[in-house]
Amino acid sequence: MAEVSQDSEAAERGPEGSSPEAVPGDATIPRVKLLDAIVDTFLQKLVADRSYERFTTCYKHFYQLNPEVTQRIYDKFVAQLQTSIREEISEIKEEGNLEAVLNSLDKIIEEGRERGEPAWRPSGIPEKDLCSVMAPYFLKQQDTLCHQVRKQEAKNQELADAVLAGRRQVEELQQQVRALQQTWQALHREQRELLSVLRAPE
Repeated sequence: MAEVSQDSEAAERGPEGSSPEAVPGDATIPRVKLLDAIVDTFLQKLVADRSYERFTTCYKHFYQLNPEVTQRIYDKFVAQLQTSIREEISEIKEEGNLEAVLNSLDKIIEEGRERGEPAWRPSGIPEKDLCSVMAPYFLKQQDTLCHQVRKQEAKNQELADAVLAGRRQVEELQQQVRALQQTWQALHREQRELLSVLRAPE
């Protein structure tokens, strides 16, 4: 019975003789180490729950015949059980890439602390939460579209001014052409009149 109480006390103390409640849950402890500590605590509690006394009650006759062999079998069984569980946990950590994921989670939490502003939390009213999240996005999109519209309007105004300037140039050229045409017609009339005077019989 004394051995049972010692196993229970060891399980309550957790890994390295410290209580699981004594391990702080803040980000100063990497979550990978915290996971390892939880596994250690689990294994200790598992051994405490499957204590040697309970083991012997299952194999009472064999224990009565040879207690030393029963003790060795129990020790080997516990060691293999712990090794098997640790190997399974290691495989799970490798397959799920838990070490990198937990380290990135630590990094995200640390960056959030350095930011200084409180993180967003839902208010419980879906409409309000949706508006609070989507409204800044839509306002940003509206500003972007307004900027693009103003830019396009300025470009259109430049093109309109260029078209008006071109029309004025065309009108000026047309006026010059008409003036030259009128001058040429006047010269042509004078030339005909002069020819008619020269050809007139004396």
